[in-house]
Amino acid sequence: MSVADDIVVGPDERLETHCVPIETIDAEVEGLARRMLKDMYATDGVGLAAPQVGELVQLVVIDVDYAEPGGKKNPYVLVNPVIVTADGQPRTTSEGCLSFPGVSCEITRPSHVVVRATNLDGDLMQYEAKDNLLAVCLQHEIDHLHGITMIDHLGPAERVRVLGELEAALDAGARPGDVDGTGA
Repeated sequence: MSVADDIVVGPDERLETHCVPIETIDAEVEGLARRMLKDMYATDGVGLAAPQVGELVQLVVIDVDYAEPGGKKNPYVLVNPVIVTADGQPRTTSEGCLSFPGVSCEITRPSHVVVRATNLDGDLMQYEAKDNLLAVCLQHEIDHLHGITMIDHLGPAERVRVLGELEAALDAGARPGDVDGTGA
């Protein structure tokens, strides 16, 4: 089984499920975080939420630095993340998702976000991002924990169009990490 086989591809009810908080950070949670990071890096993603690997718990991994040319790994592991503030000038960006290979959507989100989460050491952390990929990624991944995908941000006609593109991409062999829908 390849890493891409580990990623849940939508539409799938696991991607529509509200995830439960993690009560204790233990070896199982740490192992899940390691697996998610491995899957994210192997598929050239910048973020991954636990339901995307079939685990319905509130865990997110993000590394936007690695996506930059010559970037070094600088992962964030967020346990039970909560958006405290989402404000600022709305910003529209093209978003992709490992669970929707071969498609992208124009999504409008607040440009500034403050998130609180626990790290794997059990420390309460606060992350702030404005007008950058991290701001988008934090919101996108936390949405997954509440059963919200990028498709849910679309109007009815756009949703039908994008789901048609997804079906065509999957029929063409697209896998998580593919951005052009060809499976290449």
